[in-house]
Parts: sequence; structure tokens; C-alpha cells
Amino acid sequence: MLFQGRVWKYGDAVNTDVIFPGKYTYTLTDPREWAKHALEDLDATFAGTVQPGDIVVAGRNWGCGSSREQAVGALKYAGVKVIIAKSFARIYFRNAINQGVLPLVCPEAVDAIAAGETIAVDAAAHTIHCARGLFSFPPLSPTIHAILDSGGLIPMLRKRFGAEHLPMPEIKGGE
Repeated sequence: MLFQGRVWKYGDAVNTDVIFPGKYTYTLTDPREWAKHALEDLDATFAGTVQPGDIVVAGRNWGCGSSREQAVGALKYAGVKVIIAKSFARIYFRNAINQGVLPLVCPEAVDAIAAGETIAVDAAAHTIHCARGLFSFPPLSPTIHAILDSGGLIPMLRKRFGAEHLPMPEIKGGE
């Protein structure tokens, strides 16, 4: 998988309430609506100007806080397919994979990447290319590749069990 996009860069300990404001957790059920509120308390410009394929780059402990899946979904439905961080909260990392968003840990790349620049990520070669160089991240497991290649855990399982032709259930406040 190859990705290329403009960078949105944030700092350490950005929690799930900042990524997707908690006040919307039980009132918004449509993921397209979640996207309209992504990062609104941290960066009021994000939701209105993010483009499909843009990449979030962050400091340590991205996604700490609650296990709310909307914090990944808000970014996914805003068009973000890759998040590169110095580290992730464990459950956010897994929620990202399950929803088909590639979470990468590469502290050296985070330090080198500038906000607004366009970078390239090659998941197969496990490299990140930015203006300041080429950086490697640990290879992803075949299972993670399979989940991401399918667009998330549920689409992968639907395909594996021959249910991809059946309608998906409607999302109500999270998957």
C-alpha cells in the first residue's frame, strides 16, 4: 500500500475527547457527521480543510483517554488513511487497524516531518519519505496487512466468510 498526503502535525497526549469531542458521542450517529467535528477543539481549521489522503503526524500517546471508536472514525471519514506518531495509546492503535486506518510508530520521522509538507508512506517497504529523508518503521504483520487491505476488520471478516454481498448494518454511535 502506498500513501501520499499533506501533513497535519500535532503534539503529545492528544486524547480521544480532543480528536472527537465527547459532547457528540451520543448525539451523532452518522460517521460523516463525526468527520465534521474531528479535532475541532484542537484545530478549528482541520475539519473544514482536510483533504482525502491527508496524513496526521503526532507526538507521544496519540489517542489516550477513552476507548471511543469515533475518535478513529472521525479522522477516517474526514479522509485520513495514515497516522504517524511517536507512540499510540494501545486501544487507539487497535481501533485504527480495525477501522482500516494505518497507525505507524516512527519517532524519528515525526521529528523530521514538517506540518503542511507532502510525504509518502510505503507500507510494503515500511518506509516514510519526507523532505528531510527516508525513515523506516517496523514491518506490519500479514494479519494487519490483510485487515488494512480490506478496509478494516469487519470488511475483512465479511470477505473471509463470504458475506461481502450482504448489506452492512447501520452504524449507531460506533461500531
